Amino acid sequence: MYSTILLQTDASSLTGMLPFLLMFVVIYLFMIRPQMKKAKNEKKFQSELAKGTKVITTSGIHGKIMDIVDSDNTVILETSAGKIKFERSAISMELSKKYSAPVTKK
Repeated sequence: MYSTILLQTDASSLTGMLPFLLMFVVIYLFMIRPQMKKAKNEKKFQSELAKGTKVITTSGIHGKIMDIVDSDNTVILETSAGKIKFERSAISMELSKKYSAPVTKK
């Protein structure tokens, strides 16, 4: 008798927890996992930066990487206004890939 009461209690508590578990799975798959993937790709991109690469910063400044300083994790960009020192995380995208992409017809 005690075992049937115990099984009923376990089954009802599991059924009650099921919506919360499903909600956590949906949040993980649609919110947490894509952000983790995006952060991983950004970190990989920032580690692959090289001298001479044309880039765009997060603030929209176009420039060419003149020097990479690993000690303070910065890069020195040459822009039309001169040389500017940026954090490595401020580099948003590589400009040369944007212009070398094939043009698609509409």
